[in-house]
Amino acid sequence: MSSPAAEAERTNPHSDRSIGRIVSVTGAKAIVLLDGGQSGLQPSPRSERPEMGTLLAIDTADTVVMAIVSALSVPVPAQREGESELWIAELGLVGELCKGGPGRQAAFNRGVSIYPALGDRVRVASRQELEQAFCGDRRSSVRVGCIRQDPTIPATIRVDELLGKHFAVLGTTGTGKSCTTALILRSILQKSPAAHMVLLDPHNEYAPAFGEWAEVISQRNMQLPYWMLTFEELIEVLIGNPRERKQEVELLQELIPLAKARYGAGRGAVREGLRRSIDMKYTVDTPVPYRISDLIQSLDERMGRLENKRDLSPYRNLKTRLETISVDARYAFMFGSLTVNDTMAQIIGRIFRVPVNQKPITILELTGLPSEIVNVVVSVLCRMTFDFALWSEGQVPVTLVCEEAHRYVPANSSLGFEPCKRAIAKIAKEGRKYGASLCIVTQRPAEIDPTILSQCNTVFALRMSNDRDQEIVKSAIADTGSGLLEFLTALGQREAIAFGDGVTLPVRIRFDELPKHCMPRSSSAPFTERWQMSVGDDGFLESIVERWRNSSSTSAADAAALLAQAAETMAEAAAPREAPVEPARRDIPSLRREPAAVPASSAQSSPGSSVRALRDRLPQR
Repeated sequence: MSSPAAEAERTNPHSDRSIGRIVSVTGAKAIVLLDGGQSGLQPSPRSERPEMGTLLAIDTADTVVMAIVSALSVPVPAQREGESELWIAELGLVGELCKGGPGRQAAFNRGVSIYPALGDRVRVASRQELEQAFCGDRRSSVRVGCIRQDPTIPATIRVDELLGKHFAVLGTTGTGKSCTTALILRSILQKSPAAHMVLLDPHNEYAPAFGEWAEVISQRNMQLPYWMLTFEELIEVLIGNPRERKQEVELLQELIPLAKARYGAGRGAVREGLRRSIDMKYTVDTPVPYRISDLIQSLDERMGRLENKRDLSPYRNLKTRLETISVDARYAFMFGSLTVNDTMAQIIGRIFRVPVNQKPITILELTGLPSEIVNVVVSVLCRMTFDFALWSEGQVPVTLVCEEAHRYVPANSSLGFEPCKRAIAKIAKEGRKYGASLCIVTQRPAEIDPTILSQCNTVFALRMSNDRDQEIVKSAIADTGSGLLEFLTALGQREAIAFGDGVTLPVRIRFDELPKHCMPRSSSAPFTERWQMSVGDDGFLESIVERWRNSSSTSAADAAALLAQAAETMAEAAAPREAPVEPARRDIPSLRREPAAVPASSAQSSPGSSVRALRDRLPQR
């Protein structure tokens, strides 16, 4: 049962809450002359006085126009106390509540169809109007915090609009971007337990935030075979700058389709009912398996047929690179498989959570991967996200969360990896049609390709102090509430300005606090606490050095394998050679150390080791 005061407010909206009158209307803006500055009028209570960002209401015949305060000023200040002065409030008209009949709830719409007239009274929006404006349809919305104007009213986001049209989380280092991202994603997952999300985690910080909801993929358990890479991506891994080694690029471009055809022919001889015919024409970009050993064998055959031995250099360089990378522990997730099988369906099923198996989000931890190919891995994952959404015909919508996005889509065209930039841009521009959505998280909006940022229709802007970053955010947002961006430098912890289609109105939000066990590992180091006492000894330093070296070098078993390969190569060079033979190097991968260290003496290839490797891979399929 409503109180008498609430009933009076409903029957007479102007009573006790009117704070001024309209004196100017221009397009989507209006100016209000506030009552508080006029001599002889009782000033409104402080709770009724407008502040920056306050939502006000203007009653018209059929609607209630909602407006946000974007500026407050006193153009003619009083010279003496008690004299009248002009108090001006500038408003941005952001939407309207259509008045329903008796017993019907008013519906909120963006935009204004009936403009206020000069002299119309302006009042602070009631709590009911705030709920109708900010909360919207609760069936497709999730709570992420509360609004600054009234902490009792929840701040909600519209999930379909948020994901369908992409969104961005922007803010200076230390303002809570990781916590904000985790809170938004957790809120969505709580309501959608069969979601399909992929999060690129360059700092290995998000796994604790999602717990058992997450399938965590790191260098230790990642499987991303080389044959799933496009030609540009493979060239980046094997050769680097293609302009300096054109002959090697041309060799790969010619030999890879032949190796794919050879693998397909071998499968056809064993198994009937192949999806592809044996005489199918493969391209360098067709994602079908092939063997590195077939590439090396083709190189050996061609070297044997060369008349001018001076032309051997490109062949030898390419062969050496293929052999070296195949036994490098850092690249084991890409080149270290004992056998080559068509596991593409299992790999994309694990990454994109099909079936979900109560783990609706995949966290790809990029720390530990060789720094020179991180962009390649990100490129593959982004490209696969779009292709998966495309070829699934939108039946499995996927959200890609790109943390530290300025690394992968820099504004400077000379930086970054071009295929990676194209893959992310494709999701931003075309992903909406196929159910591929993008979340951009960055601390430097000024360093991101503005085309990518402009495609994010919803923005959560946390505190920013850099002028260039502020200007980029302001230019990327076309909204009548853009005056709220003036708050960017004054936002507190866990506060943000939210704009775009994912929220019903531009709003200043205070996010809910995550429980401690759901916080990402992104807190700053406690310097004063750690600097109170000396820690570490020789053993402590030795463990640091060991981890340091292991992250950028091959294992002891791999070193032994390389020495054995060098000895075999020297022996072959000394012996007369009748015909090109596939090098014995392909037995060496069995010596590669898995995440758990294996003594070199027990690392020989055997049926038992193959069974163990297969057993380790089965759970990942």
